[in-house]
Amino acid sequence: MSDVSSAFIKAYEKLEGNIVDIMVEEQAKLGYRKESVRLYYPLSSLSHFFEETDATTERMNALLSGFPEYMSNKYGDVGITNKGDRFCFTMSELASEYVHNKREDNKFIQQLVDLVGRHGTTMQQITELFKNEDESCIIDNVDNGEFDILIKFSNSKDRYFYCFKDEGCHIIYHRFLPEDYYDLGF
Repeated sequence: MSDVSSAFIKAYEKLEGNIVDIMVEEQAKLGYRKESVRLYYPLSSLSHFFEETDATTERMNALLSGFPEYMSNKYGDVGITNKGDRFCFTMSELASEYVHNKREDNKFIQQLVDLVGRHGTTMQQITELFKNEDESCIIDNVDNGEFDILIKFSNSKDRYFYCFKDEGCHIIYHRFLPEDYYDLGF
């Protein structure tokens, strides 16, 4: 990895963190299985990790060329393919096992998944969960046709935007990196 610049390492660290966060959330929702996992990213999302505003698929493939080696010590084989602007990261079963065994327990994400998974959950219960985690979290009503509220932490390493929609019989949520949220034009 000596031929990889410090800027690449920083981008790789951010991407690794996001991949782990997604795998932790997936394991909270579906349970743990020692199996390979495929994660899909649009070019625009990957571009944010590298702070590239106009990256082409060819440029992104070049930027990602050292990522499998960077990840291999902890996560085993990582495959990266793309079809047009959609990139697929295939994480080995060792990655699932590593995330399951070595990750810091994210009790919050498990609590959120459990709460949203119950029928009869209210927005008030959702906001209380966030306030218990960070009393000064930011809760905004949104009127974009997709979501009802957006919640983000102000005193946490968790930089995601959590968006909730009351579907009548249950509440759904999506978690976005801020850059991706803004790209969607909400």
